[in-house]
Amino acid sequence: MRKIKKIASFLSALMLTTCCISNTQTIYAADTNQDDWLHCEGNKIYDSNNNEVWLTGANWFGFNCGENVLHGAWYDIESILTEIANRGIGLLRIPISSELLYSWMAGTPNAVSSVTAANDPPYYVCNPDFYDAATKKTKSSMDIFDIIMGYCKELGIKVMIDVHSPDSNNSGHVYPLWYGLSTSTAGEITTDKWMDTIVWLADKYKNDDTILAFDLENEPHGKRGYSETVPTDMAKWDNSTDENNWKYASQMCAAKVLEANPNLLIMIEGVEQYPKTELGYTYETPDIWGASAKQSPWYGAWWGANLRGVKDYPIDLGQLNSQIVYSPHDYGPTVSSQEWFNKDFTSQTLLDDYWYDTWAYINDQNIAPLLIGEWGGFMDGGDTQKWMTLLRDYIVDNHINHTFWCLNPNSGDTGGLLGYDWSTWDEAKYELLKPALWQSGEKFIGLDHQIPLGSNGMSLNEYYNNK
Repeated sequence: MRKIKKIASFLSALMLTTCCISNTQTIYAADTNQDDWLHCEGNKIYDSNNNEVWLTGANWFGFNCGENVLHGAWYDIESILTEIANRGIGLLRIPISSELLYSWMAGTPNAVSSVTAANDPPYYVCNPDFYDAATKKTKSSMDIFDIIMGYCKELGIKVMIDVHSPDSNNSGHVYPLWYGLSTSTAGEITTDKWMDTIVWLADKYKNDDTILAFDLENEPHGKRGYSETVPTDMAKWDNSTDENNWKYASQMCAAKVLEANPNLLIMIEGVEQYPKTELGYTYETPDIWGASAKQSPWYGAWWGANLRGVKDYPIDLGQLNSQIVYSPHDYGPTVSSQEWFNKDFTSQTLLDDYWYDTWAYINDQNIAPLLIGEWGGFMDGGDTQKWMTLLRDYIVDNHINHTFWCLNPNSGDTGGLLGYDWSTWDEAKYELLKPALWQSGEKFIGLDHQIPLGSNGMSLNEYYNNK
């Protein structure tokens, strides 16, 4: 479903009035042991010692947008990351565009904007590592990305890269496919270009376990429509080799990425619509104008959330299935009203009406792990907050991996965990999320074996040695 992340118009001006706070967090020596890679068995994810882990975190967008950098970079990024780690967010899902990745791969990184990079002590210091003293300019988008990965490593934060859109566009996620869009700096993003850029980044970081996972494409979607002609701009899931077959494309891309680094987790989202195959319907079947959900030949879902096709055509990479995680998105009624909200809904009605057959069966039937890549919303005191609480409890009860949408305050249909000063937290929303962050006692558990997660966390080794 359409989900616009609106960008407040005054954000760029904020960087002119920012005041950066020095970071007093204790920084540990970076873990270079390369022992944090993960793998799957059944519906669980395990570390290299075969101990079960729980991936819990949040999204932080910006590298997918026109600024080509994390939003909020007009403030001190290291300080923001430090607070993120201190609050137990151990996994960051970072959206990025194929266009930006292509510029990095080509050796001509696209320029950043809305970044403060100053290193003039004692007068003004903000993001000093982003400042190039030789040129007296801000460093490149790729250099800044690498620096941010270094901060994450020092803080015990792990990263999942999400290829969010073909072009660098604040609303790029609206485009339904991973290919076929012309960009201003990378030309047309073809299927090969989409794959090549992901493989390039996987290879670049193959000896650095800060980046543990790749989400190959954000929210493939599109509807069948009512014409007899089968649309080619609809992401589908079947056994064909058609270019718009997301199952085929994601399986092919996953194999190439894992050839570059077989230790990565590969997140594979679903599509929007899936035919009622049990009734004999296929992608050749047009929808019926005015049909109810029960009468329609199609099952609907949120964009990228429909994983019904896994039961018919699961991803098959042989032994490398150990690296596959299915990743639906789920949202509440303020993003878009859905039929499963048109009642006094409960977790059971949500399961019966939507969750179970759309994605939850994959976990329940021990097919593969799930990671809910996006979920979140406004604290409206009503149905959206009720839905968030119910999904949070389902996540906790079933130990489902997830990344909350989002940290950014400028997400127009959900809001964020952070306020527009990028230091004040929405404490009520954080308290809703907090039970779904991996913790033991009063400490948060990170995914690094050596480095504790922030100032109130522990490493994997500490957690399992103390059990």
